Amino acid sequence: MVHILADGSHNAAGPYAGVLHIFVAFDWGEEVDLDHARRLLPAELHNLPRRLRTPPSIAYQSPPLRFPLPAVEIPVPIVGRTVVSADLMLFDFGAASLAFQCDFRLHPEELTRLAGELADPTVFIAAGREACRPIFDQLRDAIVHQEWADLSEEYFVFQLLPQSTQPSPEQLLAQYPHWLAGLVHLEAGPLSETEIAEALRLRSSYSPQDLIITDWAAAVVVDSECAEVLETIAFANLQLLEFRHIDQRLDSRLKTAYDLIHQLAHTRLPIWQTHARRLRGLRELKAEMNEMFERASDALTLVGDPYIARVFQQLSSRFHLDDWGRNIRRSISVLEGIYQSVSDQVAIYRTEVLEVVVIILILMEILLTIFRH
Repeated sequence: MVHILADGSHNAAGPYAGVLHIFVAFDWGEEVDLDHARRLLPAELHNLPRRLRTPPSIAYQSPPLRFPLPAVEIPVPIVGRTVVSADLMLFDFGAASLAFQCDFRLHPEELTRLAGELADPTVFIAAGREACRPIFDQLRDAIVHQEWADLSEEYFVFQLLPQSTQPSPEQLLAQYPHWLAGLVHLEAGPLSETEIAEALRLRSSYSPQDLIITDWAAAVVVDSECAEVLETIAFANLQLLEFRHIDQRLDSRLKTAYDLIHQLAHTRLPIWQTHARRLRGLRELKAEMNEMFERASDALTLVGDPYIARVFQQLSSRFHLDDWGRNIRRSISVLEGIYQSVSDQVAIYRTEVLEVVVIILILMEILLTIFRH
């Protein structure tokens, strides 16, 4: 059965049964002592869900804590006010990933309208903060330099459950590309052929019955058993947040570091008293940013399963994670250069002061010798 939409395009009539997955990532601080956190609040160490084909090498380096949350009532566009399930994953590098799951049974045009409404995620960010606030408050003592940053990252996944009455993934791609593109673009209006091609460019399938299409803001997953795929998506979204957070902090600190160089260029005060603390702060910041970046980058090992690794690469490409990583490394390198420059200037100034002191002492010795005779 085919349905003609208002824009003249064709779409399968549906309805489609599925789950809307809403991932919201937050940063809570520099580091979380997970053992301490478990003593403060009961939680389970969470391992990556896996199918029989998934090798043990696909795993978290340090398993996060999982906190099941009470169901939350949220006004979901098109669906209406509905109770959604929720859980929270907390990682040792200070990041938290919240997942909402909302069951739906909607016609294609309703899903398209829903996608358009999701382009404004404000309601989900607010609901996420409210749902996580009790956990954050109870775990404050386990979080190093705890500070709930304003920054957040959201991602939506339309999971369509395969049904014998619905088109196969291959048929969806061949006959209804405009509809799929609208979902992953979060766009309710018609798209150009170029945009449709770009939206569907990054996709994967393990079998003829499943499909994953990833874009910047959302993904479509046609599958009934895809827990490891969903968790990979959630982690990529979390990694994007962490890279943005680290980059933002580096930009702020670099400005302070440049100001320090400017001050050094215009002062001859005793350097070891005036700038020692800030110089030490630069060294500590460089080490801290390096550690944060490495822990966020290496938290999930994806060796041994080409399919899951390919899914992550799709998301990494969409999120430009490699570009973020290069930018962070470049900023850390600049910070290291500034630290070295400041250290060199401090050393030069100290040497100059010591030389002046030595000259004064020699002159005093000469004068004392002259006056004695």
